[in-house]
Amino acid sequence: MRIAVCDDCMEDAMLLKRLLGGHEVRVYADAGSVLADIEDGKKQYDLYLIDIYLKESISGLELAGRIRGAHSEAVICFISSSSEFYREAYDLYAVQYLLKPVKEADVKQLLERVSANMNRNRKQKLFFQSRGQTKAVSYGNILYISSREHTLSICCLDGAVHEYKGKLNELASQICGETFQRCHQSFLVNMYHVDNLKGNELMVSGNRIPVSRRYYKEVKRRYHEILFEEVD
Repeated sequence: MRIAVCDDCMEDAMLLKRLLGGHEVRVYADAGSVLADIEDGKKQYDLYLIDIYLKESISGLELAGRIRGAHSEAVICFISSSSEFYREAYDLYAVQYLLKPVKEADVKQLLERVSANMNRNRKQKLFFQSRGQTKAVSYGNILYISSREHTLSICCLDGAVHEYKGKLNELASQICGETFQRCHQSFLVNMYHVDNLKGNELMVSGNRIPVSRRYYKEVKRRYHEILFEEVD
């Protein structure tokens, strides 16, 4: 696993690097160095561990937002001496929030969770027929699936939209469960890409997806279940 650690306290950063032994780890002392590497495409990491209290103009939260803009699938974990920014961290869909001094058991749990998610996203694929050809999209790349006039549209993280003829009810019976959830008559959503649940809408990478009354209770349950998966 390729991991970036951004912490301006070298003592804390080196402790993390030691706890992450066995993985490819790059330590950054400031946000600017991270952005210089990722925004021009030089580097991309499987996991970013970011100190919220960076002693410069760009905070850890701002850095995470910039990383998310450059790499929408980025897996981000915040490290901090305080739980003050816990809510803001999860608004950025952080996979975990570690309090200093970081414990070895917490790091091990984080790595196990990230590894499991990576394996799930790589292995599971949605297969469909389009123009006489069989195509496939990995679950991890799918934001949501919409239906209109018997046409299903698979909207992806990389900006692609794949369309094919089909019925949403049939697809829902095949793939809904751990990853996908029915939230509306016309929508299935990848719950691992949900940024927030506000009223009767899900925020998914800047997209507003409606949640109907019929599905609200189950969507809310799964949304909170995933949050607890990430903080337990």
